[in-house]
Amino acid sequence: MSVFEKTVHKAFTELPIVDISLLFSDDLNKREIAASSLDKAVRETGFLYLKGHQIAPSLINDLKEVVKEYFKQDQNSKMKNYIGLSKNHSGYVPRGEEGFYSTDSQKPDLKEAYDIGPDSPSLMARFEKEAFTQWPKDGAFKKSVSAYYNAMLELSRVLFQGFALALKLPENTFTQYLTTPPSQLRLIHYFDNPEAEESDSGIGAHTDYEFFTILLPTAPGLQVLNGANEWINVPLVEDCFVINIGDMMEQVSNGQYVATSHRVRQVKEERYSFPFFSSLDYETVVAPISKFVDKQEVSSYEPIICGDHLLAQTIQTFSYLKEKSARGEVNLPENSRSLLSFGQAAIKEG
Repeated sequence: MSVFEKTVHKAFTELPIVDISLLFSDDLNKREIAASSLDKAVRETGFLYLKGHQIAPSLINDLKEVVKEYFKQDQNSKMKNYIGLSKNHSGYVPRGEEGFYSTDSQKPDLKEAYDIGPDSPSLMARFEKEAFTQWPKDGAFKKSVSAYYNAMLELSRVLFQGFALALKLPENTFTQYLTTPPSQLRLIHYFDNPEAEESDSGIGAHTDYEFFTILLPTAPGLQVLNGANEWINVPLVEDCFVINIGDMMEQVSNGQYVATSHRVRQVKEERYSFPFFSSLDYETVVAPISKFVDKQEVSSYEPIICGDHLLAQTIQTFSYLKEKSARGEVNLPENSRSLLSFGQAAIKEG
C-alpha cells in the first residue's frame, strides 16, 4: 500500500490482540517488532485489544471500587460536583448532558459519568488560565483515580512511541509534545436495563477526538463499525485494555490510521467503563506529516491545534457549554470541525 493512500478497514468480525511487552524493552529492534504488530492491527481495524501493558491489577481494582461507591450516591449528592460548576471541564456528568445521541437517535444516552483532566493548562485554557480539577470530598476517590490517571499518562507515552515506530517515524515524534497534555479520564456508569433493546443507546455512534483511547470496560456493550459497515460486538478479554484510533492520529497520518466509529448499545447489566483519551500538549499543531502527503496533491486534512480541536468538539457535545456559548462566555475556535468529521464514514463521503 502506498503511503499516500488512505487506509480502508477490513470487514473484521473480531478485534486483534496485540502484546506490547516488547515496547518496554531497552532494545530498539524489539520495540520495532511490537510496533509492527501494532501497525498491522490498526490498519486493519482501527481497534484492538492491548495486553502486556504492565498496569498493576491493584490500581484497576482500587479504581473500580471507589467509582462504584461514588455512583451509589443519590443524585443531589452527585450534582454537588456537576461539571457545569467547574472551570476546567471536570466533575459529574448527569444523564442527558451530552449530545452524542442526537446523531443516532433522539433518546438520551443511558449513562452518567465523572470527568477528570489536568488542573492547568486544561481543556478550557482559552477561557480559564488557572483552574483546578473538581473532586468529590471523598479522599479515597481522589487518591485512587489520580493514581490510575497518572498510570495512563505513562502508558500513553509508551504507546505514542510505539505508534511513531509503527509509522516508521523517529520514536520521539509525538512524545516531544507530551509535557502537560489535556488528556482526559472518564469514569462512566451505564445503568442496568434488563429489557434493553438494540435501539437503546449507552452512547451514540462517534469517533474519539484525541490521538487514541485506552479503554477499560467491565461488561459487554461496546460495538465497533467494520469496513463492511457492520456493527461488531466487542466482548471482554481478561487482562486486556481496548485501544482505538482517534481523530488526531488520523490527521497526522493523513489517513494511514483511521478513526473507527463505535457506540455502546443494549446494556442489560450495570456496566462501568474507563476510557483514557490520550492527547498531546494543547498548543501542538496537528497536521499531516510530510512523508504521508503526495506533493502533487493537497491533503484533505487541514492543520488544527490539538487543544482547540478537543475544545470545539466538547463545546458541540455538552449542554452546559452550548449554553455558555449562547451567552458568549465561550466560543468555538477558528476552523472548528463538526462532529463526526473523521473516520471511515467521513472518508467515504469525501
